[in-house]
Amino acid sequence: MRSLAIATRTCDRLLPGLHAALSAVPLLDLEKRGNPGVELFRAHGGPGLLIPAEYGGAGASALDAVRVVAAIASRAPSLAVGTAMHHFSVATLFMVVEAQGPEALETVLLREIAGKGLLVSSAGAEGRSRQSIVAPAMTARPAEGGYVVDGSKKPCSLARSMDLLTATVALPDGALGLMFAPADLPGISVHPFWASDILAGAESEEVRFTGVRVPEEFIVRPDLSDPSGVDAMQAAGFIWFECVISAVYLGIASALVERAVGAERGSVAERAALGVRLESAGCLVEGLARMIDQRDLDNDALARSVITRLAVQDAVGESARRAVELLGGMAFVTSPEIGYLLAASQLLAFHPPARTAIAPNLADYFAGRPFRFA
Repeated sequence: MRSLAIATRTCDRLLPGLHAALSAVPLLDLEKRGNPGVELFRAHGGPGLLIPAEYGGAGASALDAVRVVAAIASRAPSLAVGTAMHHFSVATLFMVVEAQGPEALETVLLREIAGKGLLVSSAGAEGRSRQSIVAPAMTARPAEGGYVVDGSKKPCSLARSMDLLTATVALPDGALGLMFAPADLPGISVHPFWASDILAGAESEEVRFTGVRVPEEFIVRPDLSDPSGVDAMQAAGFIWFECVISAVYLGIASALVERAVGAERGSVAERAALGVRLESAGCLVEGLARMIDQRDLDNDALARSVITRLAVQDAVGESARRAVELLGGMAFVTSPEIGYLLAASQLLAFHPPARTAIAPNLADYFAGRPFRFA
């Protein structure tokens, strides 16, 4: 696949050696719990992908980043899913730095992430049925020098490997806070949660906060007066999330389509149609990435990010199923990777926002009202 080749070259340029290192390990081994993928990601500079060069990172653009993510996903789906949350969190950190200036605490965190290969997990509302993505999973009560935080997030990707953690917290005055905290603070614990073998390598477990003391400077208060129900920084973060997570599943499906096209399965017309369907998703993801690079992050962009994600979800799911059909039954029964990739490619539907939950908001937006994400 031409697009996957471009993605691989981008990965080789920004994270030299990572794609080759992942390719040297059988895909199903990379999908197991305790696999070497996360450490390979660290060793090849993955944590610093989106961090600007002046802070010690690779300085990838959003367009570069989605290509790198797709390339990784084609070889290690669990790693791509887990680190998508890292990239989303790092993008949010950098937006705090842009808003507060280079003296912000988050500037130090960015340098530490890039320099030491630290991994950041995200403990938002994902995984809580019928909950807004901005609904806090944690509560904070005042304490000397800051807050005491309690709560639980499940699932939380990279739970076994995280060095830092971001989360939304409910503050005592009813306001929402964005917390950035070291993952080794006393009172933070990790517990088994993910029972499925599909994407088990993403380390999506339960993270509990029990009386965790967090310094005041580790919590940022966003402005929620925006009509979207989220502030500008959160909105940009959600656009990043929809873009990166869509790229993950694009990469997973690309691995299947590449097999079907490379084996010349089906007719020329069938292979062309398969490529068109998948590449339509790629065009949407890259278009959204270009919007991010142009700092086009307004309310319309937030709506477009959700529209893109839902359209990619449909295109990726259909492309993966069609690729497996063209590969045929014998390929399916003799290669466990094919069935695994097919199952993994369908899971974009489980990331927020859910189609049914966001449908009224989209209908209002299409009718001319501001888009509400919350």
